[in-house]
Amino acid sequence: MARVTVEDCIDKVDNRFDLVLLASHRARQLSQGEALTVDRDNDKNPVVALREIADETLSPGDLKEALIHSLQKHVEVDEPEADLAVIPQQPEAPQPSEDAAEEAVAFDRMSEDELLAGIEGLVPPEKSDDF
Repeated sequence: MARVTVEDCIDKVDNRFDLVLLASHRARQLSQGEALTVDRDNDKNPVVALREIADETLSPGDLKEALIHSLQKHVEVDEPEADLAVIPQQPEAPQPSEDAAEEAVAFDRMSEDELLAGIEGLVPPEKSDDF
């Protein structure tokens, strides 16, 4: 094939933009040393990538998966879960009663009169010329 055109490849990949993404990804793979599936014929990597897509020596689906995999930052690997060791149950500590729970939080409670008396008992800070 002397020249490869988009029309040669568009019946393999429906979207022109997807075709450009797949061909550019394949061209990068070729520049990194991947094996050719067609003769180079003194062509550059993007032309060889388009020729591979047009000749159907590579599956567009496989190229798309490789492209997605190369762009992923975090790849989840399905690993079998290890059997959890059986932890012997310890006897539970006795639960405090509701009255004891209220007494434990009672220091946070104050009536309005107690609050007002506390505020009135505060001494204002001394005034100085620095402020």
